[in-house]
Amino acid sequence: MKENVLDVLMYLFETYVDTEEEPEADHQELRDELVRAGFSDPEINRALEWLDGLTEHQDNLVYHSQTAHSTRIFSDFEHERLDSPCRGYITYLEQIGILSPPQREILVDRLLALESADIDVEQIKWVVLMVLFSQPGQEIAYARMEDLVFEECNGLVH
Repeated sequence: MKENVLDVLMYLFETYVDTEEEPEADHQELRDELVRAGFSDPEINRALEWLDGLTEHQDNLVYHSQTAHSTRIFSDFEHERLDSPCRGYITYLEQIGILSPPQREILVDRLLALESADIDVEQIKWVVLMVLFSQPGQEIAYARMEDLVFEECNGLVH
């Protein structure tokens, strides 16, 4: 099975998103569950590190009004990893109010942390859901993003 970090993360996300059960705080229990699900140790380790990185960024969510309407300039490295459709989709999500500027930064950081050479818009959608799900008070933005993900998966055109 050719899996990557995003596959592990999506498994965890889909397992816990619709349950009242909280993911195990103990990395060993979570690791054991992922091994039973068929994932390999390197991907499990990277996924757990990715999740740790997501929670580390929660303090970065405070921003001032002058940054609320700023323009994000992507670095050369970000341009290499995030193609034009990816950058455009991130900007679109910010413009329609699903992502705040700090959330956008968390998203870009977490996308780059995937260490995937081929990040695409579909992957961005799932990472956005994970970012929003991890933050308290983001239920409306999460629901809007979930509608976008599943609406577009069904092939509806507006």
